[in-house]
Amino acid sequence: MSKQSFEWDEAKNKENQRKHGISFIEAQHAFLDSNRIIAEDLEHSKAESRFYCFGLNEQGNGIITVRFTYRSGCIRIFGAGYWRKGRGIYEQNNSI
Repeated sequence: MSKQSFEWDEAKNKENQRKHGISFIEAQHAFLDSNRIIAEDLEHSKAESRFYCFGLNEQGNGIITVRFTYRSGCIRIFGAGYWRKGRGIYEQNNSI
C-alpha cells in the first residue's frame, strides 16, 4: 500500500466484511486519497485516542469511513464501511 504500516484483528476483519461488505485491506485505500479527512473520535475509548479516516475507495467511486488508532507506529483498523455520515463529512470538506 504505502510506507505506513497497517494492522488489524483478522476475526474483526471477517466480521466487518460480513456486516459492512468491506475488508480492511480495501479500507487502506482511504488513507491514499490526497483529499482524505482525519478526525478524532471523541465518543469512544478513553484509554487511547481513536480516529476516523474519510477517503475514496480504490476505484474512486465511493467514500470509505475507517475507524482506527495508532499503535506502535502502525495504523490499527477497527472498522470500515460506506457510511452516509462519513460521505457527508468528506463531501462538505472537499466542496463536492
